[in-house]
Amino acid sequence: MASVDTSAPADSAGDRDALPAYQRREEIQRLVGERGFVRVRELREAFGVSGVTARADLDLLESAGSLQRVHGGAVPAASTSGRPLREFSFEEALASSVLPKAQIGALAASLVSSGQSIILDVGTTTLAIARALLARTELTDVVIITNGLSIALALEPAIPRFTVIVTGGSLRPLQHSLVEPLARTVLSQVHADLAFIGCNGVDAGHGVSNINLPEAGVKALMLAAATRAVVVADGSKLGQVHLGQVGPLGAFDTLVTDAGADEAALAPLREAGLTVLQPE
Repeated sequence: MASVDTSAPADSAGDRDALPAYQRREEIQRLVGERGFVRVRELREAFGVSGVTARADLDLLESAGSLQRVHGGAVPAASTSGRPLREFSFEEALASSVLPKAQIGALAASLVSSGQSIILDVGTTTLAIARALLARTELTDVVIITNGLSIALALEPAIPRFTVIVTGGSLRPLQHSLVEPLARTVLSQVHADLAFIGCNGVDAGHGVSNINLPEAGVKALMLAAATRAVVVADGSKLGQVHLGQVGPLGAFDTLVTDAGADEAALAPLREAGLTVLQPE
């Protein structure tokens, strides 16, 4: 664990009864390592400190090389390329940013109507969409195509209201996802009304990208198999660029993100013509 200067910055007056600064920062390091992402809002609530103090803690830990600051929070320390050192497992991602993902899931699910066919990409944010769709008991005759085993299982209680189709392919245990070979076989034979696609990065110049090349390839197939594509991403992914390109920004109709997404990160996406939806 990196050595951290515990003497500065001092806590604000409203934080004097909180955990000692050095213990709080050690705990922040642990949370970032375990969960893959923490938000300033979550740190405020968890440690009873002000937003100023939480941000100062993150800035100090970043200067020590212990983590990387992103919009609204922090992720584990990046490599020299500026990208995360590794791809987080499905379970790690599931434990992080629970509230933002639930917000995104509910808003994205509200875009679906009875009788539609949709594609649900693999991921914890799209799992939140699946759960929100399941809760909409008025929805009927919805066909859902997915390459996520966790998503397919989550949707099983909605059968026969929903028809659930799994793409097939080679299993990636890290994400419980199905990728090439064979994923193309199904996706090349369907055309959905709407595709919800997750990612690791959304950037005005470089488009939508993913840290894993096999999954980026399947996402690109999903993009081509839908009339309308919606990218779903929490605020930490805005402005990020990764190895595997899913598609240019112009290939997507809408971005659904969380209420805490930084407006400075959203502005260039809006200027590029992307419709942005956020919970109120």
